[in-house]
Amino acid sequence: MTRLASDSLHDDLVGRHDKVLIIDFGSQVTQLIARRVREAGVYCEIAPFQSAERAFAELRPKAVILSGGPCSVLDADSPRAPQSVFDSGVPVLGICYGEQLLAAQLGGTVEAGHHREFGRADVEVVHTSALFDGVWSIGGRHPVWMSHGDRVTKLPPGFHRIAASENAPFAAIADETRRYYGVQFHLEVVHTPDGAQLLSNFVHKVAGLKRDWTMAAFRQEAVATIRAQVGQGRVLCGLSGGVDSAVAAVLIHEAIGERLTCVFVDHGLLRMGEAEQVVTLFRDHFNIPLVHVDASEQFIGELEGVSDPETKRKIIGRLFIDVFDAEAKKIAQDGKGAPEFLAQGTLYPDVIESVSFTGGPSVTIKSHHNVGGLPARMNMKLVEPLRELFKDEVRVLGRELGLPDAFVGRHPFPGPGLAIRCPGGITREKLEVLRKADAIYLEEIRNAGLYDTIWQAFAVLLPVRTVGVMGDGRTYDNVCALRAVTSVDGMTADFFPFDMNVLGRVATRIINEVKGINRVVYDVTSKPPGTIEWE
Repeated sequence: MTRLASDSLHDDLVGRHDKVLIIDFGSQVTQLIARRVREAGVYCEIAPFQSAERAFAELRPKAVILSGGPCSVLDADSPRAPQSVFDSGVPVLGICYGEQLLAAQLGGTVEAGHHREFGRADVEVVHTSALFDGVWSIGGRHPVWMSHGDRVTKLPPGFHRIAASENAPFAAIADETRRYYGVQFHLEVVHTPDGAQLLSNFVHKVAGLKRDWTMAAFRQEAVATIRAQVGQGRVLCGLSGGVDSAVAAVLIHEAIGERLTCVFVDHGLLRMGEAEQVVTLFRDHFNIPLVHVDASEQFIGELEGVSDPETKRKIIGRLFIDVFDAEAKKIAQDGKGAPEFLAQGTLYPDVIESVSFTGGPSVTIKSHHNVGGLPARMNMKLVEPLRELFKDEVRVLGRELGLPDAFVGRHPFPGPGLAIRCPGGITREKLEVLRKADAIYLEEIRNAGLYDTIWQAFAVLLPVRTVGVMGDGRTYDNVCALRAVTSVDGMTADFFPFDMNVLGRVATRIINEVKGINRVVYDVTSKPPGTIEWE
């Protein structure tokens, strides 16, 4: 997690925990390392390599992990780990670029790869190691996920080989005396099935760290951090109808109470019955101050006929800000002062997909989230208490905060709502057709007892019309695509293998009950590491 070094409350809360520092060299899955370490019950924080020296001194971790990255250690200006890490005597684990860096900085040799490995590979264990204890044994072959061009060709003094692959003779290396380890493969992704256990071995068996970090502890830290950031100010929280913003709102309310006002903007792009569910939850269950703004005419009016997806996102983002700005001005007139902060349910995937490693803008994936800041005219600061968490962690936190399972367990729903599930030009008629089809799809998934097994499922109204025959008549109507995926963290996913009887029931109901659709298809696309989040 990104550390607030100046926050003394933060220091007090985490000071009693054993800590791991993850030095980020630009890997797109660095946060997954943190997630796996937290799953092992150990507190950890991420620091970019540029500020790693300071972070190491401030955090005083009991172990360090060096992440992967896009650079080559052979480049003159490639990033390095602070020498203070190696001088300290703490255990170090290098992953991918991190292994090459470990070798290069400690006297080994790395060469440009003539045998690159990208994707699935098998490694063979050639030596016992504390890293493999209870998980892998000598002679065993195990699937891993590789992503490298360069490779280690000569080990530093004190190291020996513990595993090899076809194209990486030093796929895993160790200096057991100094407790230094390097792996060429990615331990953190689900495509390395035993990776989480190996990471757990590193933090517990190698580094000897306690298993004392829980979501309850995160809750405490987050509440203290929010109080320190907000002070006596007031916060305006934008509710989108999804789990993320709801959990953020309840967490902030716990921290500052009545100085939080939630604004739920109904943009007319929600799932069926969603507005009523959100209003009931916050007003009746949590008694949190809520302003319900029906802005559907404004949103749909500007979106109607717009086909470019990025233009849709920008329109929605701009209109959200306009509505929040207007509500902030209204609240300022109540005599208690204007809100100084705007809260959002931004998650880590939103951040990593919206900002490049170097800090500049990359391809904009999450333009409906203001991860880059707010317009100056709003004169408000962002509060994003969940920006270090993944979706499954947010759900755990939601249950910790007392949100009902039926709400916390809902499938992810993007801020732009049905706007980006209706490719091509948007009309009110298309939205209503899609809303009905989506509701039938989710209802049948629940009827089949599959809702909690599937990570995300939704319908898409394709910008395609086909000829069909219904009864004795010929039709020319829309095609509805269905998507359902399984995932743990939202960074990787695979299609859900439906029983064809379930899909058959869904398709039959949609065609029979939703006027305007005459064909239903199922999408079986998978999402490997590094691709953008599906919506």
